[in-house]
Amino acid sequence: MTQPGESPPRPEKAPSLMENWVSLAGAILAGGAFFAVIILIATDLTTGFSTPYVGILTYIVTPAFLVAGLFLIAVGVLLEHRRRQHLAPGELPRHPRIDLNVPRHRKALAIVSVVTFIFLVTTGLGSYQSYHFMESVSFCGQTCHAVMRPEYTAYQNSPHARVTCVQCHIGPGAGWFVKSKLSGAYQVYATIANKYPRPIPTPIKNLRPAQETCEQCHWPQKFYGNAERLNYHYLSDSTNRPWTIRLLMKIGGGDPEHGRAGGIHWHMNIASVVEYIHTDTARQVIPWVRVTTPDGQVTVYQSESDALAPEQVDSAAIRRMDCIDCHNRPSHVYNAPGRAVNLAMSTGRVSTTLPLIKKTAVDLLTAEYDSTPHALAAIAQGLTEQYRGYPDTAAVQQAVTAVQRIYQTNFFPEMRVNWRAYPSNIGHTIFPGCYRCHDGKHKSEDGTVITHGCTTCHLIIAQGSGAAADTIGPEGLEFQHPIDIGDMWRTVNCAVCHTGG
Repeated sequence: MTQPGESPPRPEKAPSLMENWVSLAGAILAGGAFFAVIILIATDLTTGFSTPYVGILTYIVTPAFLVAGLFLIAVGVLLEHRRRQHLAPGELPRHPRIDLNVPRHRKALAIVSVVTFIFLVTTGLGSYQSYHFMESVSFCGQTCHAVMRPEYTAYQNSPHARVTCVQCHIGPGAGWFVKSKLSGAYQVYATIANKYPRPIPTPIKNLRPAQETCEQCHWPQKFYGNAERLNYHYLSDSTNRPWTIRLLMKIGGGDPEHGRAGGIHWHMNIASVVEYIHTDTARQVIPWVRVTTPDGQVTVYQSESDALAPEQVDSAAIRRMDCIDCHNRPSHVYNAPGRAVNLAMSTGRVSTTLPLIKKTAVDLLTAEYDSTPHALAAIAQGLTEQYRGYPDTAAVQQAVTAVQRIYQTNFFPEMRVNWRAYPSNIGHTIFPGCYRCHDGKHKSEDGTVITHGCTTCHLIIAQGSGAAADTIGPEGLEFQHPIDIGDMWRTVNCAVCHTGG
């Protein structure tokens, strides 16, 4: 009993359900992770991260520890609650009592509410930042450094270097985002388990249609007219004889509202519809083509050397042609050695005064190396020995640096990546490209042949060396091979001889 003037005794406080070793361990883990997340997010918002690995720690690894800690707290509470249910009546209350008339309860509720609010705000901010981080170029290109180094390097040197990876590989919308993340889950496993292929295959089948990605920037309805292109070549002789070809590319378009319909971009899905069947996974072998004109006329062309039987056509997947069928390497271009050396010589990075530099550089680039350091050392040694005693040592050293740079940006022996690994469908010099269909062998039933003429897509307005390279022929010139091969160039596709090396 209480004496007069004494306060009644407080009811005994029930121990918290969190008073167990499991919940205590979870609270320590979650508290430490939460503190780390706050510090790391604040660092990211104020100074930014220099590497993607810190971003992974901030938005993936540390939040995972936080969630794991909260999970342990919940498991401990659940286990403690079940234990108390088996206690004798009156030993401890079966459920916690919350009475807002008791100051201690109100204070505890306020603390829990503030902590919960801070946690939810931080979680929301972290989730938002995590989403954007996983969509960033650094995450795509630098996280799996050894695997993605070739693609990331080529991307940085491409015309699309300011376009983020996800804009082309995923595009807008939640559906493709989820699809990409499900695909990415296996890719993470393959990377950790070292089960990924070398080289990484081009994602031909699971790329979003070009109408939903490429055409968000490139507007086919506005294509029209011609574009000039100047190609510099150097022969593999002692003088590195230059040979220039100036082309007028017939870009054209398919919308008569903005220009005459025709040219290369006539193939686009505006008025006419071009469809085809390919018999290989890389879409390099196309034996069947169907063209539907705006007036509804349908023409089917079949390859004379590889015609498909009716049952093969019926069972095949017919693809409608779009941008990516020709522009299949828009952001990950691996230049062939010959083309890369031509560019370096035309821009002065490799001196054309070095005898046989074109042949020497290409030979060194195309040799087999087991690693990049080995290749760079061999290139330096090869050029140094080739030009030992040459008076212009600065030109030799400049050539060494330029050729090594070509190798570093186009060759990745660890991943078995070079220009051969990924055929480019633009043009027809090194790979079949246009000649997959325009080979002069695709005929319709009435004998019509898909055109094979040079002037279909371009017009040569100047070619040759010296004064000839600057003499314009506005009506167009017949192609002249820099080396006399007779009429072979008329009947043999360029890629048969020109392999890029």
